[in-house]
Amino acid sequence: MTTSTSPASPLRNAARLLTVVSAAGTGLALAAVVQGALDGPRWLLIVGLPATALALTAYGRAAEDMTSGVAPELRSGGPRAFAPAVVNGVRAVNKKNGRTAVDGQAVESVFAFDLTVMADDLPPYRIEVRHPLDLQGLLHRPRAVVEYDPEQPWRVVIPDNPPREWLARAATLVPPAGEVKRRTGGVPAGFRALASGVVIAAVLLVLVRVLG
Repeated sequence: MTTSTSPASPLRNAARLLTVVSAAGTGLALAAVVQGALDGPRWLLIVGLPATALALTAYGRAAEDMTSGVAPELRSGGPRAFAPAVVNGVRAVNKKNGRTAVDGQAVESVFAFDLTVMADDLPPYRIEVRHPLDLQGLLHRPRAVVEYDPEQPWRVVIPDNPPREWLARAATLVPPAGEVKRRTGGVPAGFRALASGVVIAAVLLVLVRVLG
């Protein structure tokens, strides 16, 4: 399979830096809550509680998005690969709640493309990709070309102008036999930052106890 990949870039380095900063911030917030609740001073608790609540809300939302079956955007600076896909159906949905839209032309509506991605190095899987435009004319075509992240295959987009060789390959695509499972995320986005934050908080609390 021919792939289109991106080497390490400043954007990817920035994403890694963001993970480190998120972990450090979460660790400090958790440590402040525990320390403020046990030994004080109370201002640590007052500051730590809202910061911890905000962080947990963000992590929870990310985890929910990963298990929704709706494809998130590709990572900035991440690897890319093309694959043909079967179009199982297209419908208009409300972009906020995902419910079927009565008026497909409304500003709040987007197209929900139900696709079966058939990459060479992965078992076929179904994913829903949402976009406000009828990309590749999929309202009237049974096949598509998608671009996905080989490291995180649940990240899928529909490119507007895919390479011609992939369009030709998609045109001859034979749907897989049997039931195809929907693809959801693996480890939720932010999990590593949260886990690292818990470890940082534990280390900080131990140091406070040891150093007095």
